[in-house]
Amino acid sequence: MADITAGMVKALREKTDAPMMECKKALTEADGDLAKAEELLRVKLGNKASKAASRVTAEGIVTAVIEGKVGVLVEINCETDFVAKNDDFLQFTKQVAELIAFQDPASVEVLQGLPLDGKTVDEVRAALVGKIGENLAIRRFVRYATKAKLASYVHGTRIGVLVEYDATDEQIGRDIAMHVAASKPITVSKDQVPAERIEAERKVFTAQAAESGKPAEIVAKMVEGRVSKYLAEVALLGQPFVKNPDETVEKMLKAKNAKVMRFALYVVGEGIEKRSDDFAAEVAAQVAAAQSSDEKSTIMPPG
Repeated sequence: MADITAGMVKALREKTDAPMMECKKALTEADGDLAKAEELLRVKLGNKASKAASRVTAEGIVTAVIEGKVGVLVEINCETDFVAKNDDFLQFTKQVAELIAFQDPASVEVLQGLPLDGKTVDEVRAALVGKIGENLAIRRFVRYATKAKLASYVHGTRIGVLVEYDATDEQIGRDIAMHVAASKPITVSKDQVPAERIEAERKVFTAQAAESGKPAEIVAKMVEGRVSKYLAEVALLGQPFVKNPDETVEKMLKAKNAKVMRFALYVVGEGIEKRSDDFAAEVAAQVAAAQSSDEKSTIMPPG
């Protein structure tokens, strides 16, 4: 009986995307033979699950769930927008969001190990990969637990917002969530904008202003003016309120005696580099591979 190591299980999982326990069982049955174990898993899970983990998941959906004083926003990715509409996929995302709300996992890795329908979340995900035929990945989530109020807004399935706020009128929370989805601020107030982002913008503005040929003191004022405008554009409170552009969000909140503590904004696939396939090149490569295989079979003597 071969000694099944963690490295062997990891290697098989990377090739098949099967759950770890299934990989270990297959390796045990195959007496440590990786190729044979892969074949056993493909028979069990189907070819659809094979090597799915290497494929880019830039599509998917954002789901929001509010359970009492707990709110969750989660992004789960797939490979195509077609699968993003699949009922099984949608049900999985809803179950995952509810699980996060009640179990409060510390990370995606912890979430993957939580029980779901008699299996772990990751085992359910892997089984869904085999059924649907696309790679699926839980990318990120945020969970707010608060004594204040929560509101969410999901635009279609691709843009999701979760807001923690304090106001007597709950419509304000919904309005702010819709505003964030439309205007995409990065922080609540300008003093929360990361210093490195401000510095990066300042460098760009400085280079642009320097080309004007104006005196240094004028250039400095131009740069600071543009930085101030940038901060107003990216901070929620400084933005024109979408329902009344004549006033800022900050003025609207003060008039309503309301406050926004924090928000989360997810856009599906944001920051993920999508693969751009050259179909003609792919077909040509497959033809070349097939020809090479035929040539080898012709040259090699029968064994």
